[in-house]
Amino acid sequence: MTKHIPNLITLLNLLSGTIAVILAVEGNLVLAGVFVLIGIFFDFFDGLVARLLNVQSELGKQLDSLADMVTSGVVPGIILYKLLESNIPLWLSKEVVETESMQMVAVKFQPLVLIGLLFTLAAAYRLANFNIDERQTTSFIGLPTPAATLFVISMPFILRYSSCDFAEELINNHWFLIGVTVVLSILMNANIPLFSLKFKDFSFKNNALKYIFLLVSITLLISLHFIAVPIIIVLYVFFSVVENMMKK
Repeated sequence: MTKHIPNLITLLNLLSGTIAVILAVEGNLVLAGVFVLIGIFFDFFDGLVARLLNVQSELGKQLDSLADMVTSGVVPGIILYKLLESNIPLWLSKEVVETESMQMVAVKFQPLVLIGLLFTLAAAYRLANFNIDERQTTSFIGLPTPAATLFVISMPFILRYSSCDFAEELINNHWFLIGVTVVLSILMNANIPLFSLKFKDFSFKNNALKYIFLLVSITLLISLHFIAVPIIIVLYVFFSVVENMMKK
């Protein structure tokens, strides 16, 4: 029975992600983001519990990736699609065209909204690659899908709860959304080493960068709230690049 506990937690991640898909399709992006956060929470603990109980398995590894594909792959893609759709409204809209003899219905098609789903494809490729890449045991190569997902789901929260006009205008700009989608998709699969927040020990000497990053992140969250999330993801990549340069 014990060996099934981590898989049960993983299935709770999948359940959360599936509920988030339904909510996102219906346009409830904030509540969808809440269920994504719940899924990411379960995703963090399934591996931890597996290690504590010493019941790691290949089944659990594959199940984890499948659950992540929904929670951190499909849902963010739909959210980006919906954000683009709301800013590029000419997606399958009907317009009655009057002629002398008849009425014709013209259907307007806006393919740019489909770019949001590029995130889903990039996440799938990354998750599949992660399972066979033996280099990503203590650190990451490319931006982890949960980190990229946090960037995406923060945007509906910023629109709903932030009073920053600049941030709102930025998120409501479809070129910004397209740029975010493309950059995150590239970063998830880029050959860039990024540090992990796993601690082998808690000494400041061996974990100075991690402690500084965590301190900066907490400060930003307290002062900027939801706006801090995308900034923290950008800083995560920046700190990792700095660390790589220092090692050289």
